[in-house]
Amino acid sequence: MLRWLIAILILANGLAFAAIGGVFGPTPSSGSRETQHLSRQIHPERLVVKPIRPSESADMPRVGGPVAEPAVQASALTQ
Repeated sequence: MLRWLIAILILANGLAFAAIGGVFGPTPSSGSRETQHLSRQIHPERLVVKPIRPSESADMPRVGGPVAEPAVQASALTQ
């Protein structure tokens, strides 16, 4: 019985490998559908980097500064 299971698994792996390789035709995700996404891509030449002001960085941790206590309530577990 175990021989049949191993043979079926090897056959299933071979079929999956063939399907990924394109034996049964191209995969649905390889088509040129939904072309509107290409027109909505971000152009890197249009990106602008701006520095963060101190008022915007209130939640940013300071390197080398003291570590704030986490806002988590903890209690001892009962047995």
